[in-house]
Amino acid sequence: MSGLFYIALGALERQMSFEEKSAWIMGVLAAATYAVYLAVVFGLACTMPLTEVPYVAPLLWTVGASIGLSIVLHLVIRALSAKDAGMKDQRDKEIYRFGEYIGQSFLVVGAVAALLLAMAELDHFWIANVIYLAFVLSAILGSVAKVVAYRKGFQPW
Repeated sequence: MSGLFYIALGALERQMSFEEKSAWIMGVLAAATYAVYLAVVFGLACTMPLTEVPYVAPLLWTVGASIGLSIVLHLVIRALSAKDAGMKDQRDKEIYRFGEYIGQSFLVVGAVAALLLAMAELDHFWIANVIYLAFVLSAILGSVAKVVAYRKGFQPW
């Protein structure tokens, strides 16, 4: 029984690598800024039809905020963990590649969906939002895959 607590305590004391912290930042920021975007767009949709909502400015502001916050947070974690920042071992590289491959699948799905919407001549609102959703899902899924690989282990095939 005491061995169980020792393992749990060891897990709590484990330091996150810079790359794992980066994955957390990217996933959380993607979800948070997309939630802000949806709140703004749906808030404006209360007064007008959804496809007439001026979505371009909120989309650009949330994407810009996500990029800016990502840069600032990465600089902060790089400064706080200066000894391991920028150092990647083979496992970090493989986990990064694995997460990117997983995340990129949503970009492909989103591109195909946007292409189909364009062929159906749907409103630009829907096409732009499908593409934005694909980017967000790509970032979230890629980050989740990386965090799970760091936490649960990673077995390259």
